[in-house]
Amino acid sequence: MSADATVREINAVDSYIIYKLLQKHLSREDCPYHKFITGKMDTLFERPKAKGVDTRRELIKFYDEHYSANLMHLVVYGKENLDKIQGQVEEMFQEIRNTNKAIPIFPGQPCTADHLQILVKSVPIMQINMLRIFWPVTPSILHYEEAPCKYLSHLIGHEGEGSLFHALKTLGWATQLFACEVDWTTEYSFFKVRINLTDAGHEGLTRINRFQIVFSRIIRNNESPYLFILDEIAERMQEVLGFLFTYIQLLQQSGVFQWIFDELSSICETKFHYQDKIQPFSYVVDVASNMQIYPTKDWLVGSALPSKFNQDTVQKVLDELCPTNVRIFWESKKFEGQTDKVEPWYNTAYYLEKITKSTIQEWMQSVPNVKLHLPASNVFIPMNFSLIDDKDKNGLPVLLRKSLFSRLWYKPETTFSIPKAYVKIDFNCPLAVNSPDTAALTDTFVRLLMDYLNECAYNAMKAGLHYGLRLSDNGFELTLAGFNHKLRILLEIIIQKIANFEVKPDRFSVIKEKITKAYENYKFRQPDHQAKYYCSLVLQDQASPWTEAFDAVSHLEVEDLAKFVPMMLSRTFFECYIAGVGKLRKWSHILKMFFITTQPPFADRFLLPSQLTNRVVKLQDGKKYIYRQEGSNPSNENSALVHYIQVHQDEFSINIKLQLFHLIAKQATFHQLRTVEKLGYIKSLSQRNDSGVYGVQFIIQSSVKGPGHIDSRVESLLKNLESKLYEMSDEEFKSNVTALIDIKLEKHKNLNEESMFYWREIQNGTLKFNRRDAEVAALRELKKVELIGFFDEYIKVDAPKKKSLSACVYGSQHLKEMESDKVKVVTPCIEIQDIVGFKKSQPLYGSLKGWSQLKL
Repeated sequence: MSADATVREINAVDSYIIYKLLQKHLSREDCPYHKFITGKMDTLFERPKAKGVDTRRELIKFYDEHYSANLMHLVVYGKENLDKIQGQVEEMFQEIRNTNKAIPIFPGQPCTADHLQILVKSVPIMQINMLRIFWPVTPSILHYEEAPCKYLSHLIGHEGEGSLFHALKTLGWATQLFACEVDWTTEYSFFKVRINLTDAGHEGLTRINRFQIVFSRIIRNNESPYLFILDEIAERMQEVLGFLFTYIQLLQQSGVFQWIFDELSSICETKFHYQDKIQPFSYVVDVASNMQIYPTKDWLVGSALPSKFNQDTVQKVLDELCPTNVRIFWESKKFEGQTDKVEPWYNTAYYLEKITKSTIQEWMQSVPNVKLHLPASNVFIPMNFSLIDDKDKNGLPVLLRKSLFSRLWYKPETTFSIPKAYVKIDFNCPLAVNSPDTAALTDTFVRLLMDYLNECAYNAMKAGLHYGLRLSDNGFELTLAGFNHKLRILLEIIIQKIANFEVKPDRFSVIKEKITKAYENYKFRQPDHQAKYYCSLVLQDQASPWTEAFDAVSHLEVEDLAKFVPMMLSRTFFECYIAGVGKLRKWSHILKMFFITTQPPFADRFLLPSQLTNRVVKLQDGKKYIYRQEGSNPSNENSALVHYIQVHQDEFSINIKLQLFHLIAKQATFHQLRTVEKLGYIKSLSQRNDSGVYGVQFIIQSSVKGPGHIDSRVESLLKNLESKLYEMSDEEFKSNVTALIDIKLEKHKNLNEESMFYWREIQNGTLKFNRRDAEVAALRELKKVELIGFFDEYIKVDAPKKKSLSACVYGSQHLKEMESDKVKVVTPCIEIQDIVGFKKSQPLYGSLKGWSQLKL
């Protein structure tokens, strides 16, 4: 713990992304829960220094007080036999000292009576209207086999008919609701409900009606309109909270049901026994954490298997969700100028008021007459887990059928022996992305579709059937994954919703509002996300600025979407992939009926191959492109850089050289830019694949230096890497090659991971399903001189074929440097002033999807 290392790490933490700590701030000051969990330069260095406190000395003191072998648990994951692993553990860890320290215990609750029955109004950075409600409760870890909070989360967070969320959604007041236990220890815990409100759910009335009411009151009473607007806002919030407490009261009065617990237990047991294999890194962390908490018999299980129904335990926690125990945090931009306090760490403005039990009871009496009730039994819980022996042991995807409108790929399950399936359908709709208007319409359609599906498909998701709809480069994608037994039923439901889609005006307005806020919040994204966005905007031929889509959304009407969706679906090419077990004939029949339902009425309306492509800008050899932009959030001091090097279109011999360079350079990049130069906390070197066009990108976010300086340091790093490659010994080269081969030969851990590998080949048009074996074969023949030749040709600073793009985002602290950085640009650097104009002037890579792929 050298002094230099201490300061270096403080600098790194100072750049870390932080979250609001208001709920921690409003708690007992002598409780660890109250403390600032992240830390920054001010709290870790400057304030201690002002008080004469040496941070490094405090760090060593902390180490001496708490670092002891008896407080540690170790998990080792390996393929060697147990005796060998034990010998390695004893050799590697025997020097860790055991000072027999006692486990630190911090008894008592974080919240006193002063911190309960409070309503806190705060001003967020982003455009959100949100309620977060907390209750201190008995920690579930003390009763993990009875799982009281899991039971309550299941009911309060339910989204089916009769649920709290269904009622709020039907009224148009909320877009999301989550319920779960948070911040738990063996001493204390909190149950949290988070409700994302619509403007209607937040304010209660439309702006016009509210202003009309306010104006009439001014005329009659000569009163301030400001206070009445706040009254209307408060009224709707009170109704939302009234619904929440009404539903909790329903649960308290109904009692705790064993059939609900048994259903929850069955779902948990099925998920646990058929869980996918995860990354070893995550697995050992989970088990080591469990060892700190659970008895030996449950180290591998934790609290994943609730097995003991105890009505009293659940009822006790349920009764703790009462008005006298509540903490309400309400976030909205509309509270600007109405606060009188500031949270000390990030200066979050807030206003606090006390509320009483009778006040909450009044809120409960004000709610509309909407029927709330417990959920019905879940019909999607799988019962059949049998495996079907597929005769095709080839193990690679095969093309089962193709037409002018669709292709269907099938991958038999030959690896994992689990009763699961994976389905991917790509809706390739050129009309969906040919303008900002159609992009906005497609976005609205996809979100509305997810909104419609929620009520009927929520139970499927709870039962382990996962589904999702997302925008893609050429339209949108549908993904389904989970237990095979009921997955076809879910697919049929989704297909019917798409085929019979209609626009409901009340839901349209809610979704439009949600999209509008999402676009408004774009400017609050972290600088590294903004830099990656600009990089993609430059490279993707069909990508358009989000500001244009934002403008398009504001003009959307119900009629626009109603006309657009049938036309979009009628000009769609369906790319389908099915993996897993099950009777393929049934899957194929469902998809065939869907194609018939949505395909165009005239045979000549199919898509041309040229319409199925997503092409990438081809940067010119020997050129460096720079795009600079001011950070969109003036309060964020961080700057960011994406330094992208475009290399080639898919080819095995170059792929492996690029991958090997990435493997060698990754650790050196982290060490140099973070550890040595202390440029920031977020930084990475990663490979990039844009529709089969490969490259590497350096991503750095920093509060210390601006993008211009960081870009120069990346160039300097490349010179250091040049020396590293030239001086690399044959043994070191072979070691890196072996490491990359080992990575490639590592088996897919689960069906989802395998499916995504094959799906990328289909989406990119490469169809190289044996890619890993082919690249391993090429790696075994690779010579060090070939890697150096690749670096000299494509990567190093003055490489003849090097083509790079630097996307620079200037935070408020470095904004003044942007103009001076532009002056420093010299040939062959090209400053991009207008992204749209630039793309129109550039050549594009040829598409890997062409006639050879689609002809019959």
